[in-house]
Amino acid sequence: MEKVGAAVIGAGVVGLACARALAQRGIETLIVERRNSFGSETSSRNSEVIHAGIHYPEGSLKAQLCVAGRHALDDYCARHVVGYRRCGKLIVATARSQHARLEALLAQGRANGVEDLRLLDAEQARRLEPELCCTAALLSPSTGIVDSHGLMLSLLGDAQSAGALLAVNSPLRRGWVETAGFVLETGGAAGVRFRADLVVNAAGLWAPAVAASLSGFPAGRLPTTYLAKGNYYALSGRSPFSRLVYPLPEPGGLGVHLTLDLAGQARFGPDVEWLPGPVRDGEIGWPDYRVDPARADAFYAAIRRYWPALGDGTLVPAYSGIRPKIAGPDDPPADFLIQGPRDHGIPGLVNLFGIESPGLTACLAIARQVAAIIGS
Repeated sequence: MEKVGAAVIGAGVVGLACARALAQRGIETLIVERRNSFGSETSSRNSEVIHAGIHYPEGSLKAQLCVAGRHALDDYCARHVVGYRRCGKLIVATARSQHARLEALLAQGRANGVEDLRLLDAEQARRLEPELCCTAALLSPSTGIVDSHGLMLSLLGDAQSAGALLAVNSPLRRGWVETAGFVLETGGAAGVRFRADLVVNAAGLWAPAVAASLSGFPAGRLPTTYLAKGNYYALSGRSPFSRLVYPLPEPGGLGVHLTLDLAGQARFGPDVEWLPGPVRDGEIGWPDYRVDPARADAFYAAIRRYWPALGDGTLVPAYSGIRPKIAGPDDPPADFLIQGPRDHGIPGLVNLFGIESPGLTACLAIARQVAAIIGS
């Protein structure tokens, strides 16, 4: 039976970053991916935003890893010629009753170490974005956008240059926890059984299912999975905005915001569409990523609160993604859950649960933390 030093389950942006970190430390690493390519799920179905670290509670993993990850990602993209741009972001209030919430976000962002935030009145905001309708705004100059595919391609290249291998079309079927390491079995046309000293479960939507499939994993340490679909619409025609525009956050997400790609094309989303659940046994099946055109009415209403000039018929269904949540619609937002041996009692296993936004921003910082846990 073949043996590797580490198996990373999932070839999304976080899995690739973890594989890179392990391979560059001299650990023979195999990346196991159920799809036919890397980054086919959450990592390629998001807003591609490099978040500054404003929206997350002080001291949370999301806050710490987002801020650290943003600095690391800025440096990484510059050194590896990955497309990114610090375009900045405006979080807007559309009524005076919302100003206290903007001020609370300012205080929270500063507490998290985001030092360049600035409150603007309506006139100052319109000088930056003349089409914007608001009563006040919070400016985040360090928020940016990134080519997520280019980033993942670069991370994979780094990992492979350090000796890592990628196995696609290889869903993890089951595994066994042994005295010294793990035995894992993959499916697919070329299903194999192999040994691994270490396992990093970075399977995103399927991370709880992966943990549940490991014989010997304590069931009480398995989080409940909730799935929140986020739909996106693209703007037909040229965008009048040069910065990202966010409303104040809503339950389950950051609201229907305007984002830009590196070519300047505007898209709006994601909304929050809770899918049937919760999922208690870990397995979720294949997601339905179709965008229902009937959701456009709610998008027009949400967008026109801060951009009243949005024309009828200008929104086109684009794509959707699904957030791997570990808190439901009636629960307070959950932090990232990074489970190491101290949490579940299994040496050599790290589970990454609930890695939704800002997971893309935080990927390099998450990888550093995983490597530190494994090395401790």
